[in-house]
Amino acid sequence: MATILRDLSYRYQWLYDGISGLAALSVGGEGRFRRLALEGLAIAPETKILDLCCGSGQATEVLVERSQQVTGLDASPRSLARAKRNVPQAEYVEAFAEAMPFADGQFDLVHTSAALHEMEATQLQDILREVHRVLCSGGVFTLVDFHRPTNPLFVPGVYLFLALFETETAWALLNTDLVELLRTIGFQVSKQEFHAGGSLQVIHAQKP
Repeated sequence: MATILRDLSYRYQWLYDGISGLAALSVGGEGRFRRLALEGLAIAPETKILDLCCGSGQATEVLVERSQQVTGLDASPRSLARAKRNVPQAEYVEAFAEAMPFADGQFDLVHTSAALHEMEATQLQDILREVHRVLCSGGVFTLVDFHRPTNPLFVPGVYLFLALFETETAWALLNTDLVELLRTIGFQVSKQEFHAGGSLQVIHAQKP
């Protein structure tokens, strides 16, 4: 069940930005957070990138700095309208992540930032299968999202944040082994890296 604070944060851009900015301080700020999942990746101007569940375009803005072929996908018309205003350099598609209107092998890179924790278990599996489908052979899926803290000092802050702003799906992700799930679907995981006391994970997974 969504909290009132969560609903308000999605309704008002300034509140969402403020919350995400505060949360990002644990990894060095908003700019660093939006680049975490891209570290170590070779991205050229011609790299075809899908920003999955792009929201209002916070990560899309970083992606268009490196590629001229960025597509943002989101199911929320309100978020896409904001993204188009914030980052007009990208193309945008309104659709559900578990039923993407793209051809097989269309993208070199699929990126998602703090979105998978929004998904129910079966929905998450469907989305990852769709990511695998739309990636070309050798393409990379990169993500940053929650992970159960490995440093006990981070537990109170993370749990309070989830209680105030997230739903039960975020708690479920803490108990989900994303690496194993990705391997089951057919990905080869080349990187799993932890930040903020283990409360955030970055994963790079390649389609063979």
